[in-house]
Amino acid sequence: MKERVQKFGRFLSGMVMPNIGAFIAWGLIAAFFIPDGWFPNDTINGMVGPMLRFLLPILIGYTGGKAVGGQKGAVTGALATLGAIAATESTMFIGAMICGPLGGWCIKKFDKAMEGHIPAGFEMVVNNFSVGIIGAILAILSIYVIAPVCVTLTDWLGAGVQFLVDRSLLPLTAVLVEPAKVLFLNNAINHGVFTPIGTEQAMEMGKSILFMIESNPGPGLGLLLAYCVAGKGETRSSAGAAAVIQFVGGIHEIYFPYVLMNPIVILGPMIGNIVGIFTLSVLKGGLVAAASPGSIIAEMLMTPKGGYFANIAGIGVAAVVSFLISVFLLKFFGKDASLEEAQAQVAASKAASKGQAIPAASSGASVSASDVKKIVFACDAGMGSSAMGATMVRNKLKDAGITDIEVIHYPVGEIPGDCQIVVTHHELSGRAAQRAPQARIIPIKNFMGAPEYDVLVKELLEARKGGAAPASAAPAAEEKSAAPAAILLEKKNIILNCKPVSPEEAIKAVGRLMVESGYVEEAYIQGMLDREKSFSVAIGSHVAIPHGTEESRKAIKKTGLIVMTYPEGIEWGEDTVRLVVGIASTGEDHLGILGKIVEVAETEEDTDKLVDNASVDQLYKLLNGLE
Repeated sequence: MKERVQKFGRFLSGMVMPNIGAFIAWGLIAAFFIPDGWFPNDTINGMVGPMLRFLLPILIGYTGGKAVGGQKGAVTGALATLGAIAATESTMFIGAMICGPLGGWCIKKFDKAMEGHIPAGFEMVVNNFSVGIIGAILAILSIYVIAPVCVTLTDWLGAGVQFLVDRSLLPLTAVLVEPAKVLFLNNAINHGVFTPIGTEQAMEMGKSILFMIESNPGPGLGLLLAYCVAGKGETRSSAGAAAVIQFVGGIHEIYFPYVLMNPIVILGPMIGNIVGIFTLSVLKGGLVAAASPGSIIAEMLMTPKGGYFANIAGIGVAAVVSFLISVFLLKFFGKDASLEEAQAQVAASKAASKGQAIPAASSGASVSASDVKKIVFACDAGMGSSAMGATMVRNKLKDAGITDIEVIHYPVGEIPGDCQIVVTHHELSGRAAQRAPQARIIPIKNFMGAPEYDVLVKELLEARKGGAAPASAAPAAEEKSAAPAAILLEKKNIILNCKPVSPEEAIKAVGRLMVESGYVEEAYIQGMLDREKSFSVAIGSHVAIPHGTEESRKAIKKTGLIVMTYPEGIEWGEDTVRLVVGIASTGEDHLGILGKIVEVAETEEDTDKLVDNASVDQLYKLLNGLE
């Protein structure tokens, strides 16, 4: 049960963490330019409302859809989220967390059902219209079903809080308020419940404690400071800046992902707020009006004359209690980026750099081999090396009789959230672990013939010997790697017997041919060079696959390949390269050729034989799948 809750929390945080920058931007604009901010500006303040109502929920829906259904799922999730937004004036964060993954799931199921049934040449039509139609249907569904459900949930939450208020159980409201805040119901609670009631009290008594129940920055500050002390990895390094944004800028949403990664730490802010409310009640604290955003600046501006001691005490006590409890919980129950996992990752990376097989328990999360259903190969752009690695492992799994595991490739920044294993270059392992904290990370030195492949296949095979027999149906990804219908490698772009040059010159030569053939714009060449600077495109077996970075993909006009042979070899870092295959791809249509390269250049000896003996006609027919 505990693992399920944590897994759910990680999934929710995965929708929010990639968009923290947008939350910070919104927070800074709000803190500085709202009427009660440092530099009030009505024009700039005009962005605060639209960002909160439209931009942030749509980003969450987009990210949630992408995690489940890739790029098509992202667009579908965003469309569904817009429907929920349009149906109500409430902030639809929780609606976005429903609509986004729902959109990704629907498009994923549709694509699965259509596999093998789309006539050649109609792929783009089906892909585009499926997103449009399904997205439109889900947007309408969100208006009439999802949005009302979210509003009803908000109403129930408000009724619960009112129950406690009416019975003088005010400190216990924190038991409901803090978990609700993490579900992004904070604005509904604060402005839908506390503000109306608090306004009436302020009119009668000159102040109201209700204005400080949700907006008190102390509990969140304590939690983030606890991560600074007892957090691990990326969370520890980022918590300090988040604490400043939360306490000074008043953006409480920034600490929610930190709770979602370790749901048990919600007890820290919860108990901290309980004690803070109790302190405020005893000392007669309160504000003259709503503090929005809930920053220390706004709290002090709304504090009545003579009320500063009580309010500062309420905020301070809440922060201290939240800090102490959160530190304890993180030290004994924290699971993210542990020291042990970090050490394992370093050891695995070291082994990979030496060409050694990594231990079975590689870096990243602990994943049982018997539970593996999806393996992702990830590189910077997701076009070349990762695709070839995926093809090799897919073939090895097939040869071993394992047909129930999906093996796919993605850019490292787009790793889906439902994978169990990620195989990536050791220099990208940190980014992969951040993107897929739920997955086991296997860092490798090169994607061709890596010894880790055989270790992984053996481990998966042994796990299945003791369990159920694999499903008979082959994974969908295998069909995608079949030979393409179109001719992507033209004879004019097969250049044999090139003289040895530097890796940089070889990349430029490939890039110039791509430009001349109309595959890419000039900017793509720089993207290829940047990709090489990040880490080598030499993937082993005397093969290099120059391709651009993820950012340079916008310079691609159409899919195309360039093949160049260097019989004398190129000294490419620690490797020798004799076959250079340049790639520019707008989709998945190049995978057939990469699959052929895997078949004919699996080992150094295979590549040498191909380079020494093949003619232009032979390479043309062989790599285009014509023989």
